[in-house]
Amino acid sequence: MKWNLRLAAANRGIWKASELQRMLADRGLVISAGKMSGLWSGNPNVVKLHDLDVICAALGCGVDELLIPEPETVTAPKPANEQAVAVVGEALPVLPRSRTGRSLPPR
Repeated sequence: MKWNLRLAAANRGIWKASELQRMLADRGLVISAGKMSGLWSGNPNVVKLHDLDVICAALGCGVDELLIPEPETVTAPKPANEQAVAVVGEALPVLPRSRTGRSLPPR
């Protein structure tokens, strides 16, 4: 996923992180300077769903404008060899557990 907050803000005439930070604070989301820097720079560590709702409301955009999928960056699965597939598909017998070491119920 690519975080696209800076471009979404620029499309609405918001050019400074501090301006967006004030807009978010007006809507009840107070963000520290460090977290705002991460959001603005394009490398946020964490974005809570509630925060995402407030950002979308402040900018008047949808999540699809802030988060852009990049499926080409995902590593393709490694082909499984035939032996591994056979082992995965086999059903193993279920054996009862031995009762050694357990006490008998009271009489």
